Amino acid sequence: MAKSIFYHAGCPVCVSAEQDIINVIGEDKVEVVNIGEERSRIAEAEKAGIKSVPALVTPNGNVLHINFGASLEDVKG
Repeated sequence: MAKSIFYHAGCPVCVSAEQDIINVIGEDKVEVVNIGEERSRIAEAEKAGIKSVPALVTPNGNVLHINFGASLEDVKG
């Protein structure tokens, strides 16, 4: 089974959501991507439909925006 991908930018809201997502879904079923550190993956997040982080992309491509930490435009700088 494909993993969900959880994108975040490392802010406190994002880190808290990361822990909740891991607890709910399971660490083995989610890939965590900190686009604040892995800036090369911002384009991938945009292509998936991410508008703000934290956000989760499900295996079938649905984007679930969680809370609001930062817009992708803010992360891009």
